[in-house]
Amino acid sequence: MSVAESLVLFDIDGTLLRGAGVHHKNALIEGIRQITGRETTLEGLTTSGMLDRDLIAHMLRASGESERKVRRTLREVMDACQGAYVANCSLDLSPFLCAGVADALAALKARGAVLGLVTGNLSAIGWRKMELAGLREYFSLGAFAEHGRTRARLALLAARQAKKEGLLRNGGRISLIGDHPNDVQAARVNGFQSVAVATGVMPFEELKAVQPDVL
Repeated sequence: MSVAESLVLFDIDGTLLRGAGVHHKNALIEGIRQITGRETTLEGLTTSGMLDRDLIAHMLRASGESERKVRRTLREVMDACQGAYVANCSLDLSPFLCAGVADALAALKARGAVLGLVTGNLSAIGWRKMELAGLREYFSLGAFAEHGRTRARLALLAARQAKKEGLLRNGGRISLIGDHPNDVQAARVNGFQSVAVATGVMPFEELKAVQPDVL
């Protein structure tokens, strides 16, 4: 297999898919219930741009869980949330694809780019979404919410994985595509090209204000 000259990393929600989050949210609630017995909600919480691990911690704290208990149970709860999503979501997600996504991925692959995911989703949830949307074949790697505490860290891990596995040459071009200022910041911190798309909940003008390389 030839070593690629470029790596293109994609966010999922709001970038590849839009409006496919109901089962995802329900899985977080169910996973917390399974491990802690607590009833939680995402009502009133802005989820855009956040990592699942942070959403879960916030939900636990809001339910009255102590900080010590949150830290102690977080890994177990994340595992339960992933299991709940895989077990309960069999919905065809292809109707939720953002316009032009499939064609864009196919074109990038045809040009020899390696494609990866950098997302706030937990790994089993993110990969399951790609399967249900018919996109799994395009992606060679991914960095997910359980792998790091910030999106910038996830982007760095994805780039390291591509190089370690011999998919991307040293010095190859790396781009990060997302719909949120957090994606732009993650790219900037790592010296990657930032590509912002106004396909999520963030308005075009708000994305323009954070000055991505491409909008």
